[in-house]
Amino acid sequence: MSERASPVPPTKTESTTEQSADTTLEEDESHEIRETPEHKPITTGAQGVVRALENAGAEYAFGVQGGAIMPVYDALYDADIQHVTMAHEQGASHAADAYGIVAGEPGVCLATSGPGATNLVTGIADADMDSDPMIALTGQVPTEMVGNDAFQETDTTGVTKPITKANTFASDPNTVGDDVSEAFALANTGRPGPTLVDLPKDVTLGNTSSAREPAEPTTPDTYDIQEYADDEIVQQAARRIETSSRPTMLLGGGVIKGDATAEARAFAIEHEIPVVTTMPGLGAFPEDHELAMEMAGMHGTGYANMAITHCDTLIAVGTRFDDRLTGGVETFAPDAEVIHVDIDPAEISKNVHAEYPLVGDAATVLEQLTDAVHTSPKATKWRAQCQQWKSAYSMAYKTPDDEPLKPEFVVEALDEATSDRAIVTTGVGQHQMWACQYWTYTEPRTWISSHGLGTMGYGLPAAIGARLAADGDQEIVAFEGDGSFLMTIQELAVAVRENLDITVVVLNNEYIGMVRQWQDAFFDGRHSASEYNWCPEFDTLAEAFGAKGFRIDDYDEVADTVEAALDYDGPSVIDAHIDPQANVYPMVPSGGDNGQFALTEDQL
Repeated sequence: MSERASPVPPTKTESTTEQSADTTLEEDESHEIRETPEHKPITTGAQGVVRALENAGAEYAFGVQGGAIMPVYDALYDADIQHVTMAHEQGASHAADAYGIVAGEPGVCLATSGPGATNLVTGIADADMDSDPMIALTGQVPTEMVGNDAFQETDTTGVTKPITKANTFASDPNTVGDDVSEAFALANTGRPGPTLVDLPKDVTLGNTSSAREPAEPTTPDTYDIQEYADDEIVQQAARRIETSSRPTMLLGGGVIKGDATAEARAFAIEHEIPVVTTMPGLGAFPEDHELAMEMAGMHGTGYANMAITHCDTLIAVGTRFDDRLTGGVETFAPDAEVIHVDIDPAEISKNVHAEYPLVGDAATVLEQLTDAVHTSPKATKWRAQCQQWKSAYSMAYKTPDDEPLKPEFVVEALDEATSDRAIVTTGVGQHQMWACQYWTYTEPRTWISSHGLGTMGYGLPAAIGARLAADGDQEIVAFEGDGSFLMTIQELAVAVRENLDITVVVLNNEYIGMVRQWQDAFFDGRHSASEYNWCPEFDTLAEAFGAKGFRIDDYDEVADTVEAALDYDGPSVIDAHIDPQANVYPMVPSGGDNGQFALTEDQL
């Protein structure tokens, strides 16, 4: 594969001509050199907002211009932050979300008041469900008009209060920078999540009474995070692990968000404990390791679900035990005593009772357990049983010549053609599950998807955010379905404009595939509003946007097309026409017993 050019937009260029101490020379979009102030005294609330972002280290912001947010955009004009104009505010929120996941720092999105702010809501809710660090800045009508149903007025803080970690209605030009700094800190401290600052136009336009810098990003004094778990419970948990004969580790998304993958891997390998992951936890443990049982849950591997169902000790780290993982709670890990590590005490015993509740930072608590566990559990027979399950419930599939292209084959072809550090983003649907099941994840922060909210259309804007956060040599592959891709396809124009090297693979089955699968299984095959044979030709449409379009119809075309799409220096779209009847298995019906997973429709 050829080397790729850096994916980031052109950076600001410095002139070699003589310049004053407080100015730089910059080339704007018209290629005219203009003089810009560098860290001049803050005179407006909007400048305070932008300076707070700069002081926090923000490098990118994703958004859409508008009337009420215009003062902030005017201040961004002179900033060191690169703004990426998105085609839709929802795309901005998803791009910021994915940026935050890959970078490990809050992504930033902006929108104007009213419809701009409400268009961010889906992405904010998505980040909230998945505990992703993000900060949203929304314009608002002037303070004196709030509550009067002014043009493009919405109670943004009221609308978003249930789906943000914290939100603030800014009230003073002198302190609005402090509001933004605090929101930035809160987004990534403890359990990450989205924060929001609503910015009335009179506050951002207002003059400041002093030129003081915004406060450094710090959390309020009342915000207390417990880093270390209770030592007595750690010791009790350690004794349980030592005497276990069927131990299993369950690694959730919190392992990755807490930068605890090294500690989790070391603990599992040292004590030879089989490892299962949740969907958000993909990449927390290398799936090519012999201890890896891969993903559990509704569409998890049969062997992962068997390991959880039959273990006697479940060491769960950074998971909220959501229903897509557990199925029926009463049948989840029925024989196990549960050791639950989580930084958020609200998650402990919320869904699954924990005999050993360990509240604290994932990496820190795993280090505590490492020090406390003196002998490895005697689990030779258990490991052999897990390997037997891996053979019995293999994820192998057939590719008959007389049947249409199988989606699994396409996913595996992309996996084989890319490096271990390649980043996968997806929308939501069958394609998301195939991307979980048939891509081998070995590194953290390489799997970016919508888990808790299940947002169709997430994949493309997420790929944009991931591309800007990733290293230049990391490939970005976005898997989408035909229905999912249509929801945010306009963001392809952004990828083209910025010349971002991403590869979008549309697993096109002319259905909302997961809905069709459920209709076949549970609604007598009545395909109400799930047939999508009216979609455009995505390869042709990609060319209209200025991207490179490809189409795949059979197996012989896969290898060469994948290579060509990955080698293309810029955004490419592969419209892969797959078997419209292909289904995702294994499958556990909603609320079912994970140990009674179905491998075919007639087993449901």
